[in-house]
Amino acid sequence: MNSLRVRIGILGMALLTGLAGLAAPATTAAARAAQGAPTPTVEEQRLDKAAPQEILRRSGFDSVDADFVRDLTRAHSFEQARGIVVRDGTALWRRAVDRAQGRGPSGGDLGRDDDRPLYWARLGMTRDVRTWEPGFGLGDAQRSSLLDQLERTSRGQTDIRYPSRATGIKRILVTGFDPFTLDRDIRISNPSGAVALALDGTVIQTDSGPARIEAVTFPVRWQDFAEGTVERTLAPYLPKVDLYTTVSQGRVGRFDVERTNGAWRGGSPDNDNISSTGTIPVAAPATQPQWTTTTLPYKAIVTAHTGRFPAYDHTEVTEIPAGSTEPVVRPGGPTPGSTAREGGGGNYLSNEIAYRATLLRDRLGLHDTLPGGHVHTPVLQFGAGNTDPATGRITDPQFVRNRLDIIAQLRSILTVAAHTTLK
Repeated sequence: MNSLRVRIGILGMALLTGLAGLAAPATTAAARAAQGAPTPTVEEQRLDKAAPQEILRRSGFDSVDADFVRDLTRAHSFEQARGIVVRDGTALWRRAVDRAQGRGPSGGDLGRDDDRPLYWARLGMTRDVRTWEPGFGLGDAQRSSLLDQLERTSRGQTDIRYPSRATGIKRILVTGFDPFTLDRDIRISNPSGAVALALDGTVIQTDSGPARIEAVTFPVRWQDFAEGTVERTLAPYLPKVDLYTTVSQGRVGRFDVERTNGAWRGGSPDNDNISSTGTIPVAAPATQPQWTTTTLPYKAIVTAHTGRFPAYDHTEVTEIPAGSTEPVVRPGGPTPGSTAREGGGGNYLSNEIAYRATLLRDRLGLHDTLPGGHVHTPVLQFGAGNTDPATGRITDPQFVRNRLDIIAQLRSILTVAAHTTLK
């Protein structure tokens, strides 16, 4: 996911109507807004379209929303609601990971490797919380807290578990993203999210012994990043891991290890169709650098045979040179004193997660000891004859093969990185 261009019911509100006054009658989003009632986000409103409903049905995740509504309407206090949200959000993440890794029922004929059921099921749950009108008083701050807990638990952010150091098992942290550019093609899957589900809790063998991978995902929304979701999630773990990689979907037909990350938001719309342009907002902006760099072993990664897609050490950035006002493309990286306009990963949220993670690494004093950086996967493409969003199927054999190959190759890239850096 990069600057190559960007960026779910109120399930049966009728089902909720009449349940001891715990929910409001179903109304249109416009009517609810006019009444001052909570309304679904742009992202959540896409959930009712045909493709998301088919994805949920063909994976067995179509039951998630109804089950959550049933649980939520049993809450008689904020504390009870919070417990339900944490429990059901965590269960959604574990269910998605188990499905991706071949545990339990498949739930349907959709490939187990598919990241989309988790995405759309989560949006059904967040929409339920956002529009829920319980019989007890629920303030705006409490509702926001419930939404925050649901986001964090259903993304694996509260489920990171490493063995003790006494076991000798090394620790790797991987991040992925939600699907995006959904108004262009609502069928889209994000291979980085599929990678996170496929690798979470797995172990790879390295020259220095086994290494356990823990994975999380992040939303494609500018505001969440501005509010510090990346730093809050990663800060407790970066000092404790041996290697980390942020991952997103990038260019067609290739992997890229992004050498340099830039401190600039380019403004492309996110999954809520909100834009943001300007310097990436971080804590202590007075000491914020324009550029951060990877500490992944990029030379070893790009020279190894990791899979069918070529891998590149990607060095190009766009900068405003010192003393100038116009942006310039620099194939070899930034020049001294320049101002960032695009990192190697562009100026969208993939560049931003790379910048935030590497800046956090450096501010924690880990630049020289923690290998970490950003890897862009190939764009996940549908097969020939299935490229029209208006008439295409939600999956096809080539689409599945491409995603499986990307997952396998990212695992190989992590193995090479671990072989090279972990001692």
